[in-house]
Amino acid sequence: MTGRPSPGDRVDAHGPAGEAATSASASPAGERRRDRPDWTGRRLELEVGAPAHGGHCVARFEGRVVFVRHALPGERVLAEVTEDHGGSFCRADAVRVDAASPDRVPQPCPVARPGKCGGCDWQHATADAQRRIKAQVVAEQLRRIADVEWPVAVEALPGGLLDWRSRVRMAVDPAGRPGFRQHRGHAVVPVEHCPIAVPGAVEAVADRRWRRDLELEIVADDAGEVHVSELRPDRPARLVAGGGVVVERAVGREWRLSPGVFWQVHPAAADALADTVREWAQAPAGGLAWDLYGGVGLFAAVLAEQVGADGSVLVVESARRSVSDGIANLGDLPQVRWEVGRVERVLGSPELADERPDVVVLDPPRKGAGRAVVDAIADRDPERVVHVACDPAALARDVGLFLDQGYTLAGLRAFDAFPMTHHVECVALLTR
Repeated sequence: MTGRPSPGDRVDAHGPAGEAATSASASPAGERRRDRPDWTGRRLELEVGAPAHGGHCVARFEGRVVFVRHALPGERVLAEVTEDHGGSFCRADAVRVDAASPDRVPQPCPVARPGKCGGCDWQHATADAQRRIKAQVVAEQLRRIADVEWPVAVEALPGGLLDWRSRVRMAVDPAGRPGFRQHRGHAVVPVEHCPIAVPGAVEAVADRRWRRDLELEIVADDAGEVHVSELRPDRPARLVAGGGVVVERAVGREWRLSPGVFWQVHPAAADALADTVREWAQAPAGGLAWDLYGGVGLFAAVLAEQVGADGSVLVVESARRSVSDGIANLGDLPQVRWEVGRVERVLGSPELADERPDVVVLDPPRKGAGRAVVDAIADRDPERVVHVACDPAALARDVGLFLDQGYTLAGLRAFDAFPMTHHVECVALLTR
């Protein structure tokens, strides 16, 4: 279920936070090397180097790595250190640009700046530069983690850089105003408009005051309706605006979903990913396909077309509401069957011990599938595995595990499904 947070992920501004581990290490929070002063608040003149996973670039100062946001490769900037735990690296924001990159452009959002909203990482870069940076990050993660050299190009989706985000999570500040959280912080930056959100989504909640302990989930569907739900940690989500049935369209179908059920945030992403799965899965007629972390069955619908009425598609999904919606939406495809539960548990059940899928499609959460799931898939020896991923580091780790099991990376496509942010959607094909 691409793009959804793993359990325990924190939601920052427009989406799940969390960066892959880098080669640099830091002391645990609260501990500091006694021979190294705290640089927090210090201003450094830096030559900015290559981009790194997480929406920043790498610079060096006095032997330490500095991860710099609001900068671009090749720039000379003045950066203020925002976080320093005394390890081999610290974090900083570029507060002045002394020598700008030709890829730099004015930010369209007034709060996409140091100390403000943490949702967008690359508003100060051209569209071409954003995709080039993301391609470099994906390639670097594959090289460093999976030991794979692969030429990566990030493909644009229709619609441009603005007005695309159809699902938005907002927090509420102490005054009851909705907004987005600061980067790596909890403070809420109130907003009345978001240039990357579908018009009308943020505006649907910005004109009133809310309880300060709430988060708000806003969904603008393909039918033009905006659905708003109140989220509190101690009770179920409560729908406060909209009809309660989210209408989406993809793979030639209309999908009727519950407001909180996962769906792609970019209007063009579902079809782009499903078309790639269709091309690469090549499930044989009468065959068996697995759709792991299958959500409401977007990819299962494609696989069902390929295996036909005499074949079978197994969807494994842990969210019961997604499964309920999936069963209702794919009721015309009896070859699709459903299992509710965590993928590693379901694959280890006696009921599936003798199943040998021809193809496996997996779309794990941000943290990736991991060794237990990869080993369980490889034990069944499918000819083809199509891996959909929204985190380059997690994808690289999973690709490396499949390579260890005798698979080969046979194809990779990357899509700019989250313009202005550091997130990128990838699909990898692994074959025996």
